Amino acid sequence: MTVTTALASPILEAEDALDANELFQKNGWTDGLPIIPPTEAATLRFLEAAGLSPSDLVGVEPVRRRRITAEKVAIAAVMAGCLPEYMPVVIAAIKAMCEPLFGLHGNTASTAGAGPMIVVNGPVRTALGMNSTHNAFANASRANATIGRTMRLFILNVIGGYPGQLDRATLGHPGKFTFCVAEDEEDSPWIPLSVERGLPVGTSAVTVMSVVSSHQIMNEWTHDPKAILDTYGSAIRTNMLTYSIWAGNYMMVIPKQHRQIFAAAGWTKQDIREYTFEIAQVARKEWRSVGKAAVAGLKDEEQIYRAFRSPDDLLIVAAGGPAGGFGAICPPWYGKKSLAITKPISQDSAEARKAT
Repeated sequence: MTVTTALASPILEAEDALDANELFQKNGWTDGLPIIPPTEAATLRFLEAAGLSPSDLVGVEPVRRRRITAEKVAIAAVMAGCLPEYMPVVIAAIKAMCEPLFGLHGNTASTAGAGPMIVVNGPVRTALGMNSTHNAFANASRANATIGRTMRLFILNVIGGYPGQLDRATLGHPGKFTFCVAEDEEDSPWIPLSVERGLPVGTSAVTVMSVVSSHQIMNEWTHDPKAILDTYGSAIRTNMLTYSIWAGNYMMVIPKQHRQIFAAAGWTKQDIREYTFEIAQVARKEWRSVGKAAVAGLKDEEQIYRAFRSPDDLLIVAAGGPAGGFGAICPPWYGKKSLAITKPISQDSAEARKAT
């Protein structure tokens, strides 16, 4: 592939990296943390790693019709601290967010403060040294941290999601800095998320979902799969009562200690989905118990709301350290207004071929 090298972005001058950081901070081009200055050489190196020319179209934001070029994505990845070999993962994630069903404009502009969560599957996880075990949601891997951070810098500088402007979040949540996890496929009794969502076994892929703050659960006192799921289900019900009652995707992240219990009992991911589908529901009248009596009676109070339109709305991910009965529920932004999107990671670049 011939990669053209002319960049469209203006060239700025700075004395050194510290001066460049101050320039970016002053102009609101960063998330408040230091950045790697996106020099022309670095940007071109990242484009080469992805096998893309600067003007290549990665996607179009569906509402404002903003054209997203490979150059803009590469700049965000450099700034976030990525390595060039992360680019195929970054490109796949941004393509996912540009799908109309993801609702990028809506979940960026909403006062609810949602942000993208990325789950990575396939051989690329190990090739890039991604973390899926200890501290799976936090600081344990450069790849996890910087791929996730690229999404935020992309939303800021390419989509225009500046706080107080397009981004109208009341609070937001820490995952808006970065939220990227890898599934622990090697220590899971189940098929990977990407395979469940239709991709071939062994395909490197990303699943991107717009989530509000994750809800950690803990149950270490039982070996009964149903009892464990009752705890996860309670977290979902709490979200429905205190945040949003609307059905859509939820992400259930299950640690090894719980996975072992499910495996010993012969429970598949589908078994987990079907049981959770039945318990994750609330009656409208239950809003009264959480201070929402003013709206509970506006419709039939006996009406039942389910968390999922069908069991398949529940996404199940194996991740987390080997000890501790701590799992998590990652709730959706706004039901079916924003759905999880899964994309394969392109094999067109040399970096992607090496990683897979």
